Amino acid sequence: MDSDRVGRRAALGLLAGAAVAPGAPTFVAPGAGTDVAPPPHTGDLLRLGLLHTLSPAPFYIAQERGSFRIAGVDLTFTFFQAAQPIAVAAVAGGIDVGVTALTGGFFNLAAGGTLKVIGGALHEERGYAGSAIMVSNKAFDAGLASPEKLAGHSFAITHYGSSFHYMLGRIAEAKGFSMASVVLHPMQQVPEMIAAVVTGQVDATIAIASIAKPLAAKAQAHIIGWVGDIVPYQITALFATERMIGHQADLLHRFAGAYQKGVKEYRDAFLRLDRHERPIIDAKTDALIPLITKYVFIGDPDARAKILDGVGYYDAGGALDVADVEAQYKWFAAHDLVKQGIDPAALIDTRFLPTL
Repeated sequence: MDSDRVGRRAALGLLAGAAVAPGAPTFVAPGAGTDVAPPPHTGDLLRLGLLHTLSPAPFYIAQERGSFRIAGVDLTFTFFQAAQPIAVAAVAGGIDVGVTALTGGFFNLAAGGTLKVIGGALHEERGYAGSAIMVSNKAFDAGLASPEKLAGHSFAITHYGSSFHYMLGRIAEAKGFSMASVVLHPMQQVPEMIAAVVTGQVDATIAIASIAKPLAAKAQAHIIGWVGDIVPYQITALFATERMIGHQADLLHRFAGAYQKGVKEYRDAFLRLDRHERPIIDAKTDALIPLITKYVFIGDPDARAKILDGVGYYDAGGALDVADVEAQYKWFAAHDLVKQGIDPAALIDTRFLPTL
């Protein structure tokens, strides 16, 4: 059996096992979870794979504002619980576009020629609380009070080649310690990573602000730094399949334009700062919170506070940090986590959204 058929069969198997978070107005591609009848056809069909988290908020906003519908795009969401199955679903034909962290697994699939990065999404940025370096009370009390002291400690990640693995590696480079001095604990799922730190089984991990801030406020863990302040980088990105790029470029352009409207509203509501560099919270902000809570923090009385704690940075226009994406691939290659000898520029298509 040829390698392409083997790879596609493996991808279909992984897609079938990808769990979909319940409780939101979700339309799920066959094989990814429970099938739900899509809304009435209002344009060209397009299936977007994404995590069921706050991170893709501009897409929720654009969907609720009708921006995709106005652009003639009948967009449906397919939610996943981890980044890797999103890329796998695209290779298997279950989705057309996706937004996810750029992991070693993603780059390996993209290197096969079936996926291309087409735009930016969540960007770790200085001054914005995106991903926190979170440590256990036990480790903090023993002296782990700053990122440069992570050497010699245990650190929870989801798996080798994950964005958590990458962030730790970049922090180690920036702070001058060897990543080999840190004991990695692959936990597979984010909740297990968090629980391991809260219970003191593992010394440290990385957690998004909406998780880390409440834990720190309850004295269940400590925040010792923010990834964006140490190593700003393109943590998630928008990608499309080669078949979409090759055969439905016009649809992708319309989708990208609607996405940009969501990014603009998101930036206007959540990313403005006053002259003291503090977030501006006003009517624009409160107008968008109900749109987001249709998808995350559903029915949670603390939803507003969690959203305000957890909003991450998006560059204007959904711009992509091309140089950083290429640097990510090179880091994974240098650590033997992706295929060697690939030109990272070949994994990116800049025709649909702006670049930095």
